[in-house]
Amino acid sequence: MSLTDKAIDRIRELVQSGELPPGAKLPPEQQLAAELGLSRNLMREAVKALAVSRVLEIRRGDGTYVTSLEPELLLSGIGSAVELLRGDTLLELTEVRRLFEPVATGLAAGRISAEGLAEVKRHLEAMQAACDDVEELNEHDAAFHRAVIAATGNATLATLLEGIASRTLRARVWRGLVDEDAAGRTLAEHEAIYHALAAGDAALAQAAALMHVNTTEQWLREHLDRDGAS
Repeated sequence: MSLTDKAIDRIRELVQSGELPPGAKLPPEQQLAAELGLSRNLMREAVKALAVSRVLEIRRGDGTYVTSLEPELLLSGIGSAVELLRGDTLLELTEVRRLFEPVATGLAAGRISAEGLAEVKRHLEAMQAACDDVEELNEHDAAFHRAVIAATGNATLATLLEGIASRTLRARVWRGLVDEDAAGRTLAEHEAIYHALAAGDAALAQAAALMHVNTTEQWLREHLDRDGAS
């Protein structure tokens, strides 16, 4: 472990212990470095690294603060990492989505409000109207699932699923489905999810979401095999 990593761990310990709670202002750099037995250069590097990971926020002319530490902030970097995945790791990603999203959709069926259901329906209707417009389909597909998962009321789950739902992969899948005249089937899967949510049927919603994720996974497997063969 490098000296910078050790410095990062020292500051993280202060945050984890509650000595530096969310929103707290860190002591001046020189004071904190002395208290932790670190050089000012190491302290500065550690603070920069923790700012990148959204644990700390550097406010120019004001000081350094602990962020809110909310999941949507701390876990926001997952999406950027996901966009770099290739090949078999994309299949691993769809497996993770298959583990989480159907269960989350079932949970949403028992918790979704009338307003939340109306939001899901709005994006479903926009997808139906878009037909072969890949950009429009992709945008409302992402918003459809975002609205469903938001209905769970679980911010951590919503942030994780938002992170692993690669927009690039969604666009590739929609483009392929449109080209293969298979988009209608996937739209029907979204309709099934909506109707299960409207009925408040958790088991049916979970099954419909599982079928939908399996469609994406099947498409990806076929195209990865085809690319590998070519």
